[in-house]
Amino acid sequence: MLEVAQNTPRLLNPRCATHGTVPRKRFTNKSRMQASKSRLIELDFFRGLVLIFIVVDHIGGSILSRATLHAYALCDAAEVFVFLGGFATAMAYASLARNRTEADARTRFLKRALELYRAFLITAILMLLVSALMSAFSIDAPNMATTDLDDMMDTPAVVLRDILLFRRQPYLASVLPMYAFFAFAVPAILPLARNKPWLLLAGSLALWAVAPSMLPQLPVAEDAQWDFNPFAWQLMFVLGVIAQAQPVYQRASAHRHGWMLTALACAIVACAAWFKLFVEVEPLDGSLKQNLSWLRALNFLAIAWLVANMVRFGWARALAQRLPWVGLVGRKGLLCFIAGTVISLVVDSLLYTATSGYLNVPLGLAADAVAIGSLLAVAKVSVPISRVRTPRLRGSGPA
Repeated sequence: MLEVAQNTPRLLNPRCATHGTVPRKRFTNKSRMQASKSRLIELDFFRGLVLIFIVVDHIGGSILSRATLHAYALCDAAEVFVFLGGFATAMAYASLARNRTEADARTRFLKRALELYRAFLITAILMLLVSALMSAFSIDAPNMATTDLDDMMDTPAVVLRDILLFRRQPYLASVLPMYAFFAFAVPAILPLARNKPWLLLAGSLALWAVAPSMLPQLPVAEDAQWDFNPFAWQLMFVLGVIAQAQPVYQRASAHRHGWMLTALACAIVACAAWFKLFVEVEPLDGSLKQNLSWLRALNFLAIAWLVANMVRFGWARALAQRLPWVGLVGRKGLLCFIAGTVISLVVDSLLYTATSGYLNVPLGLAADAVAIGSLLAVAKVSVPISRVRTPRLRGSGPA
């Protein structure tokens, strides 16, 4: 959706010209400041917004969740989260390849896969610890990971093995395993996105089409499941990568019939909202989300096209500038995601206990304020910590 120049020519060092090699660039404070200024504030804003949506959407008595994406669309924040992940990944890979080498970019994302695996383990352990703490205080809420906790008490070695192997994914940790797989596949995906996007898209669509039949092949413990089928959800990630690597939106919107796409997107969004609000008011079957149904994908693409128009006309940038705290959450994406899982589970459990599961507007709004305020506090506290650590990380690659 947002095009970033990727073909900036490299200047060869005269000393290396005879060997035809490109020297490694040294990252100075000045270059880091320039890289920071080149960030897309719209991207940070939307990533922060979707992280906030994820937090409140997992609080059963939340009032704000009645106005988030899932209330008016067949898709929800998950599609946005994965799509933006692909978009941001393409930007980061291109920047590394441009400022350093392709080998550095590949190595960085292999390390990123390990970082996401570690984040999954941390999140899974936190879900179990929070559930144990709540249970110790006689708090019983439907979203607590009580089943995993009971199994842990009975067979701790087996449960730990299952978590390490992705066979068991405690509540809210389930999105990270597929993200780890996506990061691991980035070195193969990105070159195709730049040079053979249609081949990449065709392969992604083919894999998405057979994804439901491949779901049983995933490692899974008894009475457990993958909430997100990675064979299906890779389509969202690939679409995000292609949107950044290729000027798809720019070309389509500049076409003389581009307005028809906007009209079609408006019609799809309106029909989906009507269906969700007046026809199928009950939650849709979980398998539609698990395997990324075509209805969800189509609805998301229509919304993404309209949001791209907001970016094009500068409305998204103006909104991001007025709400910088949302962008701060987006810049601390992985940390805020992990913190958000804990915040969601704690606030949801306490609110459920306080209201006996019934909707209470004042308490629901208070819970929303506590959850969002806590998420923002995590993002703000992490800023000075990251500044202290920056000198140690100089030259070690992006965090």
